[in-house]
Amino acid sequence: MATLAARPREESGKSVARRLRREGRIPAVAYGHGEATRSLTVDAQELEKLLSNINAETTIIDLEVEGVRLPVSALIREIQHHPSRPIILHVDFFQIRAGKKLHVEVPIRLHGTPIGVRESGGVLQEVLREITVECLPKDIPQGVDIDVDDLELGGTVHVSDISIPSGTILNDPELVICSVSVPMVAALPEEEEAQVGAEMQLELVGEGEAAKEAGEGSAE
Repeated sequence: MATLAARPREESGKSVARRLRREGRIPAVAYGHGEATRSLTVDAQELEKLLSNINAETTIIDLEVEGVRLPVSALIREIQHHPSRPIILHVDFFQIRAGKKLHVEVPIRLHGTPIGVRESGGVLQEVLREITVECLPKDIPQGVDIDVDDLELGGTVHVSDISIPSGTILNDPELVICSVSVPMVAALPEEEEAQVGAEMQLELVGEGEAAKEAGEGSAE
């Protein structure tokens, strides 16, 4: 559990947002589960410090809103960044209730080096980097860890191969999480060699036909 101080915000609009950011505050909003939407601001430095120490998608944050007696429990639903500068423009918080299930995106973490990479020169392809989980707030997993050491060349890990302690994985069980495949560059030399061989054969046939035509012409 993490905490973050917040202040109520009554004003809105682009000019207000720019002024708040100049003052070191980030505009934010908290909504969800039938609760009234709250317009807030949070301290920019405190937010960045918090984000550097948590998994933003799966960590429940207690928003300590100024003037509100109890903390507002929430998950970060969206962070809007400036397109060209390393600053946060806006944050969306999703309010949660202890006994209500919710959907969260949980990161997949691969560990180890597949045997198909170590011994056969394969390439590990990461296809799916997170899964969607339905669970209670107290059961949100911080991540799904997969050991890929024994994955051979041509081997594949599907969603159906993983599990979580509590809750339900909502993704299609047949979705591929990762696989070890033959590198494309390994196949290129053979393809190029075959292409060159075919071109040389065509050139030889062309030269032979030209010589035949020249011989027939001189015979006439």
